[in-house]
Amino acid sequence: MIWFLLTIKKCTFELNLDALKKHFTKISLFILTALIILSCNTTKRVSNDKRLLLKNEIVVDDKMSNDENAFNQLYQKPNSSILGYRLRLNIFNQATPNPDSVYKAKFIKNPKKYENKVKWLSKKQVNRLGHSFWYEGFDKFLKSTGEAPVIYDSIATKKSINRLNAYYYNKGYFDVKTTTVLDTSQNKKIKIKYDIDRGKGYVVDTIKTTIFTPVLDSLYKKRKRDFVLPGKQYATEDIDNERTSITSYFRNNGVYYFQPNYVNFKLDTINTGKKVNVDIVINNQNIRINDSSKTQNFRIYKINRVNIFTDYSSTKKEVKIGDSLQYKGFNLYSEKKLKYRPKSITDAVFITSGSLFSDEKTNLTSKYLSNLKVFNYPTIQYIQDPADSNGLIANVYLAARKKFTYNTSIDFTHSNIQDFGISGNISLGIRNVFNGAETFEIGLRGNIGSSRDVANPNNNFFNISEIGIDSKLSFPRIIFPIKTDRIIPKNMIPSTTLNFGYAKQRNVGLDKQNFTSTFSYNWTPKKNTTARLDLLNIQFVKNLNKENYFNIYKSSYNTLNELAIKYNANPSYFNSEGGLIIEEGIRNYLSELFSNSSLLQTYSFEDLKALSSVLQRLDRLTQDNLIFASSFSFSKTTKKEVTDDNFYAFKTKIESAGNLLSLLARASKQLENQSEANTFFEVEYSQYIKTEFEYIKHWDLKRKNILAIRSFFGIAIPYGNSESIPFSRSYFGGGTNDNRAWQPYSLGPGSSGGFLDFNEANMKFSLNTEFRFNITGSYNAALFVDVGNIWNVLDDVEDENSQFRGIKSLETLAMGSGFGFRKDFNLFVVRLDLGFKTYNPAKEFKERWFKEMSFSQSVINIGINYPF
Repeated sequence: MIWFLLTIKKCTFELNLDALKKHFTKISLFILTALIILSCNTTKRVSNDKRLLLKNEIVVDDKMSNDENAFNQLYQKPNSSILGYRLRLNIFNQATPNPDSVYKAKFIKNPKKYENKVKWLSKKQVNRLGHSFWYEGFDKFLKSTGEAPVIYDSIATKKSINRLNAYYYNKGYFDVKTTTVLDTSQNKKIKIKYDIDRGKGYVVDTIKTTIFTPVLDSLYKKRKRDFVLPGKQYATEDIDNERTSITSYFRNNGVYYFQPNYVNFKLDTINTGKKVNVDIVINNQNIRINDSSKTQNFRIYKINRVNIFTDYSSTKKEVKIGDSLQYKGFNLYSEKKLKYRPKSITDAVFITSGSLFSDEKTNLTSKYLSNLKVFNYPTIQYIQDPADSNGLIANVYLAARKKFTYNTSIDFTHSNIQDFGISGNISLGIRNVFNGAETFEIGLRGNIGSSRDVANPNNNFFNISEIGIDSKLSFPRIIFPIKTDRIIPKNMIPSTTLNFGYAKQRNVGLDKQNFTSTFSYNWTPKKNTTARLDLLNIQFVKNLNKENYFNIYKSSYNTLNELAIKYNANPSYFNSEGGLIIEEGIRNYLSELFSNSSLLQTYSFEDLKALSSVLQRLDRLTQDNLIFASSFSFSKTTKKEVTDDNFYAFKTKIESAGNLLSLLARASKQLENQSEANTFFEVEYSQYIKTEFEYIKHWDLKRKNILAIRSFFGIAIPYGNSESIPFSRSYFGGGTNDNRAWQPYSLGPGSSGGFLDFNEANMKFSLNTEFRFNITGSYNAALFVDVGNIWNVLDDVEDENSQFRGIKSLETLAMGSGFGFRKDFNLFVVRLDLGFKTYNPAKEFKERWFKEMSFSQSVINIGINYPF
């Protein structure tokens, strides 16, 4: 055993995905065999007078129940299982119950062995050897990894009955009765059936109120009941929710001292015929004076003053005031000279002088002030105004964050572009830049790397590089020439963001120069909804090394090379290895081809299509792009918290590009070039309209089982100055968050087969379904089906196999299916999915279904967090 463990420790394993696929079946059989061997006897560690709890059943009114909340009431639950197999129980059973006693017994039977060991080891060392991994550690590992058998306990069963009765009682079944039936037909095993007779549920009948404070009675009559309603079956949950609702209503209407414990519900079920008469009792305020207490009527409080302390420190006992200012009913105080423009702070405070006390306004103020990113989470306190018994003074304490923040990072990288690389970035953040709670961030990023695929005449180790600079300026308000408060009020927490970015590459792809800039507005119309308007989104991409195209896009090169060989191109165009010389050989081959029409006529129709596709691709991907776009995005979700597994989310976006430049083009004849396509900075600008819709829905099926779906549709239509969509704005299929049976960019368009390196199009539809379930602890699994594809529509692509031509084109929807495993680390999830091409539209019709379902043809996807 020690030799085995030491060998494992010293060995280095290298993951080969292709080899893993080929031997997956053998590995699976080996694991299955091992599991069968381990599962010989699940009652191995169960004594003869005990029984292993095998199963719990709950039968409600003679019907089998799958209510997870009801099962959660049970004190004892069977050992966990995976598809019926109790893996952790069987692992536990392999451990020796008392390894220490086994070790000692060995010496009791053979005292001479003990004496011999003591001669070359001390007694202390011999005793400690019994607690080593060899004798005890491995068994401890099995026990901690495994799961002890759940032994039937009659007392726990009685507790379960009481909890089940309480559970249904709280749902309005006041006459509920629960009995149990024990199945002991299997040796040392037991099954428990909980037979529940709920009886008839009690329904809320009359509702009356008893409110001792007159002002609260008047206020209460203005509200509508939310949860406890006549004719609705009684539920304790509704009572609790109604209490919370009443409390929230009063506290948002000035009743500062009101608390939930002042709301009581008196229930009458005597001789009511299975009905509940409810009396909502709201008591007076209880005040404690020394050792005695008294009650008095509640009061409605108004805010008399709002004091804002802009440089508060919790470490100081006193708040010193060196500077003060009054602004629109607010009092601003500072220990030193005030360093904020008053409006930038008061715009974030919703507590105003003369208004009623409100929890909602308090919470909204805290949220807005935190969102400024200039202060830590604020402290808001209320005190009674000594001069007014019905007045409050609101004190807002703000602790400023550090004005300057610095961040640096460095990473060592490896990719298909570079064999070795070093990337790093340094960033500077400045808060309250213009004394209006603005934030400014600027960062410098860079990468140097080594690649054997790049020409390197000077034999430098670092022969590729990339450098970029990014900046971001954020304003906690809408920056616009006219006021927008009526359209986007400040309770929607609006902000304005201005971004600039520039990047330049050397010996990477086509050596792009990339300039980006955005001017955008963000706001929150309602809770769990967000809106964004990009008033201007600029992207300028210039390719500095277009001659490197055929070194990067190998599929285009291979197609061209095969055509040149097939039609006996001039031998001088080829290198010694029989391939077209990049760039000279390719240029000469194409020049000869298009200067001689008779030569082109010798090409077959299919070969001409392939040649056209390559040339179109070359023109498209080496073309410089200039995009002036505006867009609007909207998203909504019902997800309340991170652990919420029953929600939906909706996202939509519409984007329009080129219209501003089109107006300039019409106004200036200098913007027209010979091809009649308009240019700006000597680059043809893009003109298109694009829209996207995404819908995600999760169903919580209980017991950690979740059904999730995602649907997406997007289309970008070129017009005016463009006949196609820029590569950066197009769609692709496949990948870890899309159709997992295809690699990224390898699916579609349509039924064309995706023979290029990067296949893209201007229309996309996808539908993903995934069933997620728990294996054990933090280990989860999933079964999934992905459907979708991309197509060309209303652009310059002429290949019918790539085009969307109506409903009939839905036959080219690709389907992938598979399974995955996930490890939940709380902060993030590591995911491994295995996808199989279930329906491949690129194949002949008879070869499309289930012809690529082997492990050797599958696609392994490794990702972080769930795909949707």
